[in-house]
Amino acid sequence: MSEEKLFLKGIQAFNKKQFYDAHEYWEEIWNEITVPDDKFFQGLIQLSVAYFHISNQNLKGAKSLFNKSIEKLVDYTPLHRGLNIELILLKAKNSLKILNNNSSTENFNWDIVPILEIND
Repeated sequence: MSEEKLFLKGIQAFNKKQFYDAHEYWEEIWNEITVPDDKFFQGLIQLSVAYFHISNQNLKGAKSLFNKSIEKLVDYTPLHRGLNIELILLKAKNSLKILNNNSSTENFNWDIVPILEIND
């Protein structure tokens, strides 16, 4: 599958809250295709796995991956590959803040997960 198709499939999976699948599509780019923005893909992978960890009640893992993802994606603001990275970071930071203020992932508000949209 081409890089562009994998990127778009990852976005579609992420927006359907199929975070593990999104991670798989983006990981294929990160592992098997040489791209100049590999840290961008690593950040997306970590973001999707952070949300996946929430669904598995892995609070510690989710917090860790949000921090790693934010650290990488901040280098790609404001827009990268058509994605509004500033908005994604805002929602990721808000998700992390909620997790930091709770002792479990049980009542996580899934409405705050960013919707990934490509803007040309």
